[in-house]
Amino acid sequence: MLAAGGTLTTLLAARQGMAAAGGLSPAAPKPVPPLSFTDADGKPYDLGAFPGRMLLVNLWATWCAPCVKEMPALDRAQQALGDENWAVLPLSSDRGGAAQVTPFFERTGLKHLKIWLDPRGAAARAVGARGLPTTLVIDRQGQEVARLEGDAEWDSPAMLGQLRALARG
Repeated sequence: MLAAGGTLTTLLAARQGMAAAGGLSPAAPKPVPPLSFTDADGKPYDLGAFPGRMLLVNLWATWCAPCVKEMPALDRAQQALGDENWAVLPLSSDRGGAAQVTPFFERTGLKHLKIWLDPRGAAARAVGARGLPTTLVIDRQGQEVARLEGDAEWDSPAMLGQLRALARG
């Protein structure tokens, strides 16, 4: 069991190291399965609510240290990309829902992101996420064009450049 745990930790650290190094993995466009989630008030949404926009869908939770680490960068990325027809959708899998996520947003000073909830983790299962955080880049046609597993500096000039290049096709 210890060897398996060590292997898992090593693989996770390697994945997160790749992400931190700007390991956004562009891929041939592929369909995204239906994803449904709610806003902080419990109103249901799906990706169809964002027609014609580039989406950065981040699967995260308040108990996930790498997720917490990257949230301020995601907030700044939304600020930087918002006028370019992007929406950053951080889908929280916290079972406590808005009661757990809202205080986190307030405490962390997140001002440009909206609260999106997926307390059953259905989105992560639907897209085959292997862990948190996992982030998908979805193009204006609703196709996944890139994925990153692990945390990243989403607001770095290099990452913003990669995202803008994906938006250009």
